[in-house]
Amino acid sequence: MTRMMILGLLNNFGSMSGYEIQQMLQSSQTEMWAYVQPASIYHALRKLQQEGKIILETVEHTGLRAKAIYKIAEDGVLELRQLIEQSLSKSSVVFPASLYTALTFMDELPVPLILEALAKQEREIAAVMAAMKHGEEMKAQAGAMTVQAEAVFTNIYAQVGMQLEFIRKLIVDLESRQEGESL
Repeated sequence: MTRMMILGLLNNFGSMSGYEIQQMLQSSQTEMWAYVQPASIYHALRKLQQEGKIILETVEHTGLRAKAIYKIAEDGVLELRQLIEQSLSKSSVVFPASLYTALTFMDELPVPLILEALAKQEREIAAVMAAMKHGEEMKAQAGAMTVQAEAVFTNIYAQVGMQLEFIRKLIVDLESRQEGESL
């Protein structure tokens, strides 16, 4: 995902420094929806340069600092197209395997502990939803909202909302079960 993100940014926005790429990734909150950690881009930039996918266009010196500016190579454009096609054709359904496994064996824990853990997850999911809504607002204010970005946000909200609803139903069901056992 990191390779596609870097190649895509260089292809769409032209020559950029690693810092500029990192800032774009952070402002787009890619660590939340694309699992791209902004700090991982420097390693990826070196590797892409070694492979001839990107070219070191220039090095700008400002005082004691040097800033490397990269541009995408023709080979990088070809790889970007391949990565896009592969990602579009691959199933994007991801199950919360860790949660499902924990639910399978949750009877090993006391109900109050299960409820506490699920409440924590509920708060974390709600925080993700709030962060994504904030990111959408920032993108819209910057005038960078494309049809594709709108579709991504809509899909994210549907998935996060569904997961939040699932966790809340589990909590209600467990609370009902706990009340029934205490009678």
